[in-house]
Amino acid sequence: MISNENLKVYALPEIGNLKVHGRTTQERSPLTLFWTGSAVELNVRGSELWIEVESQYDIYETWISILINGVSVSRQMLTAGRYWVCVFRGMNADVVKNVRIVKDVQAMSGDPGCTLQIHAVKSDGAFLPVQEKPYKIEFIGDSITSGEGAIGAKAEEDWIPMWFSAIHNYTFMTAEALSAEYRVISQSGWGVLTSWDNNPKGNIPEYYEQVCGLLTGERNEALGAGDQHDFGSWQPDVVVVNLGSNDGGAFQSPEWKDTDTGKVYKQRLNEDGTYHEEDLTAFEEAVEQFLFKLRKNNPDAKLVWAYGMLGFPMMPAIYRAVDAYMKGTGDRKVSIIQLPDTTEETVGARTHPGELSHRRTAEVLAEYVRGMLG
Repeated sequence: MISNENLKVYALPEIGNLKVHGRTTQERSPLTLFWTGSAVELNVRGSELWIEVESQYDIYETWISILINGVSVSRQMLTAGRYWVCVFRGMNADVVKNVRIVKDVQAMSGDPGCTLQIHAVKSDGAFLPVQEKPYKIEFIGDSITSGEGAIGAKAEEDWIPMWFSAIHNYTFMTAEALSAEYRVISQSGWGVLTSWDNNPKGNIPEYYEQVCGLLTGERNEALGAGDQHDFGSWQPDVVVVNLGSNDGGAFQSPEWKDTDTGKVYKQRLNEDGTYHEEDLTAFEEAVEQFLFKLRKNNPDAKLVWAYGMLGFPMMPAIYRAVDAYMKGTGDRKVSIIQLPDTTEETVGARTHPGELSHRRTAEVLAEYVRGMLG
């Protein structure tokens, strides 16, 4: 192989025109990508580009997708270690390429050793400014928003990072359709009040004000995952909350026992199969409280509760909770949209929404949000 002698290594702080996507800290030596959809973006005029990554994990490896001019051209598992990955080579040196290296997998709360960092890039070209997009959208959700099952055959049942995708995902598709910059806060199995298995610690609102507080372990703590997030640094025009599926699932799941306290948690069903009123009320209060928290931190954003990609049993409760919040506060910038349910034709791996389901949702959601932004 003929080596390119014009390649020059740049530490990330040396690149003035580097665009970072996703919640993270101010640290750039190296940069930590925490959430799914987090990315670095560059406009490169050159023939070759490499990126130095550092991937660590005990259980779940990280995957990345490489996008060139908005199209996904490569997707790969990052095995453990620190090394160079070639993004492209042999391209026309005079043409500017828009490049995005995207973290394709959610923050792994179940693996304290799982981290992805970017140290440097190497190129024979120049880095040009990345154009700012007119809108910003934040998506908050569970496995659906993490893109679990959005890639892979319907037969796949293993819970592994391979079947997660940030790109074959309604978040990416909606943002693209609206020409919006976006961020994702999501975790498989989690809810507004409780996780699918009745664990009350599996709720997104509790960690919303931190950089990536649902990550555990000393390494993540040292990287700033538990730091308070600076909301002033990035204010969304729209916040889309797609939560409730796992809260609904908790009613159908066995009780969860806290081994530290011995306390048992369970969202209960009545004998006739309806939701226990007390437990349903607790869910509604959690929705209402989360809206207060979202409004406090995003004072000007339009808040959209989007739900329904895996059925919509909690929809009446969500309507009541949002209505109570709006009546109590007079906040008129809140609304609800029912998303298209996943069908036999649109289902993906792990009985989750497949790419077709995500695409259908993105079309509906983008049209809805476009009406708000107009």
